[in-house]
Amino acid sequence: MKIYRADKQQLYLQKHSIAHLFSFPVEDYMEIHEYERDEWIIKEGARPDFLFFVVEGKAKIYITHQNGKVSLINFINANEFIGEMELLHDVYYTKGIQASTKTVCFALPIHHYRKQLMEDAKFLCELTRFLSVKATQMAMKYTQSLAFPLENRLADFILQTADNGVYKEKHVTVCDYLGVSYRHLLHVLTQFTEKQYLQKEGRKYHIKQYDALRELSHVLKNK
Repeated sequence: MKIYRADKQQLYLQKHSIAHLFSFPVEDYMEIHEYERDEWIIKEGARPDFLFFVVEGKAKIYITHQNGKVSLINFINANEFIGEMELLHDVYYTKGIQASTKTVCFALPIHHYRKQLMEDAKFLCELTRFLSVKATQMAMKYTQSLAFPLENRLADFILQTADNGVYKEKHVTVCDYLGVSYRHLLHVLTQFTEKQYLQKEGRKYHIKQYDALRELSHVLKNK
């Protein structure tokens, strides 16, 4: 993890200002953190010291079940919060948050801002909106597994998780997240390569036809 300083810090504060989300100045104590792909932003079970706001990149949320199985449960994208549940609840089991690309976050130290945040009507209104959208997206994910074929859901998953045009998620993780068999997943991936949407190279795939994947993914968007 890197912390931006001086000119680089000021550049990001100006380019991605979030001052409009709060009724009080937050930049005096705010840090800017950069995480590389696969680096943990928050480790599972460890309460974070910061409320994060993602300005660049993508991350994945994981949970470990009592039987030891690890499951991918959701994604985090730019302009979304990380650590909001820990801010709201004194007792909360923290999920693991892992960067899936280079990810840059504004980091507000909870110990310094907690009282102000919990009394800030403007911030709480924004947080309520964010949480309602998040809940709706989670509900849609489960209904999509029943309503749409794997081709559409896998195309959307590939676009969500690809890093600089390269998709390399573990098949077992994808099967668990999408609720499909290993054999079915391989069959659809083979179809995508035969149609030249993807080009396989070892254990990773290069995206060759973004438009084709976006067309398949767009079917899922309830607009």
